[in-house]
Amino acid sequence: MSRTPKPLPLTTTQARQIWLHAQRLDERTPFGEGAHAVADAVTHLGYVQIDTINVIERCHHHILFSRIPSYRRADLRHAQSTDKSVFEYWTHALSYVPASEFRFFLPAMREHRREGHKWFASVKPADTRKVMRLLHAGPLTIRDIDDDVLVEKEHLWQSRKPSKRALQLAFYTGAVTISERQGMLKTYELMTRHFGWDKLPKPASAKEITAYLLDRALRSQGVVSLDSICHLDAPRKKPVARLIASRVRRGELVPVALEGAGKQEHWARPAALEPHEVSPDLVHILSPFDPLIIQRKRTNLIFGYNHLFEAYVPKAKRKLGYFALPVLVGDEIVAALDLKTDRQAKKLLMQKWTWVGEGKKTAGRRELKRKVEEELHRFAQFQLAD
Repeated sequence: MSRTPKPLPLTTTQARQIWLHAQRLDERTPFGEGAHAVADAVTHLGYVQIDTINVIERCHHHILFSRIPSYRRADLRHAQSTDKSVFEYWTHALSYVPASEFRFFLPAMREHRREGHKWFASVKPADTRKVMRLLHAGPLTIRDIDDDVLVEKEHLWQSRKPSKRALQLAFYTGAVTISERQGMLKTYELMTRHFGWDKLPKPASAKEITAYLLDRALRSQGVVSLDSICHLDAPRKKPVARLIASRVRRGELVPVALEGAGKQEHWARPAALEPHEVSPDLVHILSPFDPLIIQRKRTNLIFGYNHLFEAYVPKAKRKLGYFALPVLVGDEIVAALDLKTDRQAKKLLMQKWTWVGEGKKTAGRRELKRKVEEELHRFAQFQLAD
C-alpha cells in the first residue's frame, strides 16, 4: 500500500514566483498580439472575468492588457464575433471562456433548461416565446425590443424589461449566446447559428468536468488548494479531492506545505515547482478582478496583501479608494492606486496612491515610484485609446 508523500516545504516567495509564472505575469509579452493572442490568453487562464464598472477600462479589457501589451479592444471583439474562439458564460462570475472548452459548460446549460434558474424564476413562457421568435429572424439586442411593459425588479441588478430577463434565461440555458458587445450592449444570437453547428456538441461527463477544473487551476495557478480550484463552487470539492488523491498516488501531483497556510492543503505538479525568477523591472497595474487578485484570501496568503474592494463602501469608510488597482512590481504588490479616467478631458486622474507591503519602506522608494510612474504612462495610453 502506497503512502501519501510528505508535503514539500514552499516559501511564500517561491509560491509567488510559481503563481506569477502560471499567470504569465513574469514576462512582458507571453501571448503575442492580436485576436489570436486574446484566444491564447483566455485559454491559458481558463477564463477572463467581465464586469460593468468603467471608472477605468472594464476589467475584461484590463486583464487582457496586463498580459498583451499591444492589446486593442477590437482584438477581443474579433475573437468573440469573427474567429468565435471565445464565448461568454458563467464561471464564478460572467466571463469569457475558450470556445474549445464549450462542452464543459453544456451540463450547466442543460440543468438550467430542466430546472430553470433561480435568478429568472419570474420569466413567463410568453416572454421566452417572444424573444425566441424574434431571434429566429436574426441577432437581437434589447434595444430592438421597445414594446415591453416594465415590471418591478426582484433584485438590484435585474432588468425591468421582461424581454431582457427572457434573453438572459435563454443565455443560461444555452439556447442563445452573446455574439457581440458594443460597450456593455449585448447582441444575442442563436447558439447553433452563431457557431455554425447543426446541433450542440456532446456535453462533458461529471468526471471530465472534475478533471477540467483541476487541470485549469494547475495551469493558471501553479500551486493549488481545494478553495482555489473550486472558487465559489463548494459542491465540487469532494470529487476534486478524490481526483487529487488519485493523482498524488500516481506521482502526478505532490503535496506542498505552503508557508503560513496552516492546515490548508496545497498541491502542485512536480515540474511547476521549478524556480521562476521575476524581473524586478516588470510592472503591472492590475484589475481588482484579475485572477491574481480575485481570490482575496489566496492573494493575502501568498502576497501578504489584503485587497479591499470599496466600490460599494461609503466614501468616508474607504481606505484605498473607490476602485483601487493593485500594483505588482517584480514579485511584490507594492501599492494600490485609485484611478479614474476622465474621457472627455482625455486624462487619467490619480485619486489616491497608497503604498503597501514592500512599498511602505522608504529605502528605494524613489526608484520604485519611477517604475510605477513609467507604467502609469503606458496604462494611460491604453485607457485613452479609441
